[in-house]
Amino acid sequence: MGDSTLWVAALTAATAVLASWVTSRGTARAARIQADAAAATVQADGLRAARRSAYVDLIEQAQRMGDLYWKVTDAHEIGDPDERLATLRDLRIRLRGEYAVLRQRVWLADLEGPPEVASAADLLRRSTSANYRALDAMIAGEEDAGRRFNDCYAPFWESVVHFVGVARTALHATRI
Repeated sequence: MGDSTLWVAALTAATAVLASWVTSRGTARAARIQADAAAATVQADGLRAARRSAYVDLIEQAQRMGDLYWKVTDAHEIGDPDERLATLRDLRIRLRGEYAVLRQRVWLADLEGPPEVASAADLLRRSTSANYRALDAMIAGEEDAGRRFNDCYAPFWESVVHFVGVARTALHATRI
């Protein structure tokens, strides 16, 4: 009987060691899976935050340019031709500076976002060209240049609204 007790004790000890080993391997694997999932979540959150920041910066810059477009329209109504010309030239310089910032933010949105966001951002950037050409025509004194400038305003804002919609869709997508 003593021999069977020894065998039972040895078998019980071996089973306990094996069960402990299996449990520790399972726990380690579960911890690794949990850590990988947490890291993926942190990475996705970081990517989403970077994209959101890039998109917001671009939208804010478009708003600044839109504000200057309103000032161009107001300046075109100035009665004194010399004052109007000086104001329009000043606004052209300011718009060049704002365009440089817009272009940089479009590149950042292109870098951070998916292709559809990059395309919408570039469309927004390109929508400023007609405004700039019309402003140059206003400065040159071309007849009807003011109307052409005002006609460019709606397409510019449509491109901003389009970008906002595409960016919103990209940010709310289930997978980033």
